[in-house]
Amino acid sequence: MAGPPPAVAVVRHAVRLGLRRSDRPVLVACSGGADSVALASALAFEARDAGVRVGGVTVDHGLQPGSAARADATAQLLRGLGLDPVLSVRVQVGDDGGPEAAARAARYAALVRAAGEHGARIALGHTLDDQAETVLLGLGRGSGPRSVAGMVEERTADGVPWWRPLLGVRRATVRQACTDQGLPVWDDPWNADPAYTRVRLRAEVLPLLEQVLGGGVAPALARTAALLREDLDALDELAGARLAELLVDGGLPAGPLAQLPDALRRRVLRGWLRRAGVPDLQAVHLRAVDALLTRWRGQGRVDLPGGAGVLRSSGRLTLLSGAARPAEHRAAVDHPAEPPEEPCP
Repeated sequence: MAGPPPAVAVVRHAVRLGLRRSDRPVLVACSGGADSVALASALAFEARDAGVRVGGVTVDHGLQPGSAARADATAQLLRGLGLDPVLSVRVQVGDDGGPEAAARAARYAALVRAAGEHGARIALGHTLDDQAETVLLGLGRGSGPRSVAGMVEERTADGVPWWRPLLGVRRATVRQACTDQGLPVWDDPWNADPAYTRVRLRAEVLPLLEQVLGGGVAPALARTAALLREDLDALDELAGARLAELLVDGGLPAGPLAQLPDALRRRVLRGWLRRAGVPDLQAVHLRAVDALLTRWRGQGRVDLPGGAGVLRSSGRLTLLSGAARPAEHRAAVDHPAEPPEEPCP
């Protein structure tokens, strides 16, 4: 018996092991585009042998003419593939951060709710080409090594497991898989609008890099991200161990902490502040706290988001709540926040 077409086989193989790693139900986030439709089809096929329930979620942002009909058509497609349950969710998109960021935030919130209601993990259709674009965006924004390290296959955020099984699969392959199976796909006009930076990277920058560097740029960027993630994960593990060693009564000794290498010291500080619940911590805040160790000249409190602050006193760093703010010791940090990681498709 002949097997499936090569592109179909590639996508099914990409989801096979990850689907079996957990018996938790899966909800595919499906826009109707080629990547998410190919993912839904592969998961529907593999679910038969894996014994894992697979459903789907499509989100109607209400931002384009005919969006409700498009969401209904996508939901029907998912049901036709055998997914269950299939959810079609209409969201209200705000205006914070522009239309793209606002739509992403509304979509993310809808997916978090759906995952919570069904005890599911969310499968996302990001491909190797999406990974390459993410790495380039991180480089261009200068938003730190974690941004350049790109997206990870599995991560948990807001209590939801997010799974990206197609990060090693090319965009052309998932489109071919849809063609081979006769699956209809929708090409979102926003994905061809040069007003969006990611679209220009896709249509202009990456093709130029391919031409200048002789091809293979997208896989090379994805490999670079994977190698960088390995290093960052190792540093984070070392930082966690040092934080556990140094933390006493909620504070940190300045002397031993200052002796650590820069990358390790800043990770210890970041872990300390995040463990204490400091929200929206950005690199500019971290640098200001680090200056209490590396450029100590008797300066006062460093203010942090949420009203908290860090003060160096008697050779220790202490985290203070907003209520404990000494008015005479303010070193306010007032700089633009760096771009956050994009949380969902």
